[in-house]
Amino acid sequence: QVQLVESGGGLVQAGGSLKLSCTASGWIFSINAWGWYRQAPGKQRDLVASITITGGSTSYADSVKGRFTISRDNAKNTMYLQMNSLKPEDTAVYYCAGLRPQGDNYWGRGTQVTVSS
Repeated sequence: QVQLVESGGGLVQAGGSLKLSCTASGWIFSINAWGWYRQAPGKQRDLVASITITGGSTSYADSVKGRFTISRDNAKNTMYLQMNSLKPEDTAVYYCAGLRPQGDNYWGRGTQVTVSS
């Protein structure tokens, strides 16, 4: 089993920045990538960014390209999401995910990000 704990959410004004962190514990060897998802009220949960554990290849949703940066520290089993130039439409609950090629992904509990206009 894997436990994922997010931190770093909060309230910020439009144009501001936040940095989310996600620390993993447990049997993480089945995970081959990390991901950040978000879910706004009444909407589906969407992938925001992902990064492979080996090689560090990244992928971003078009809506956040150039504003968000995903990174990881394998030694600390931690990944990050630096969010700059935040917009009100970025408001959502952000979830950390451990992505597996087989089996269900692992999920954190989520952290609220609210961007005021």
